[in-house]
Amino acid sequence: MCWRYPVTADQLLTNVMVYWLTGTADSAARLYYENAQLKGQPIPCPAPVGVAVLPYDLVQPVRRIAERQYTVVHWSEFDRGGHFAAMEVPDQLAEDLRSFFRQFRD
Repeated sequence: MCWRYPVTADQLLTNVMVYWLTGTADSAARLYYENAQLKGQPIPCPAPVGVAVLPYDLVQPVRRIAERQYTVVHWSEFDRGGHFAAMEVPDQLAEDLRSFFRQFRD
């Protein structure tokens, strides 16, 4: 494992195998397929949105655009992590999710 590729080949292969062996690869990939069909159009979302920006993710969100298209109520920028945030920075991601949902508690 190195800083640029914090997910090892074994971790990635294990992740892929879980989807393959449980027959859930299609449903997991559906988001990417549907997003490609939209051709850049935003997906309507009436719910409040939280955004976690990870420096090594595949696509970097632009706050100005996100706030114009969605009701963004939580925005956080991580100093490390990428597409596999749950494996790369699990503690930071968990705390960020708690922070987002905390605002909706009574």
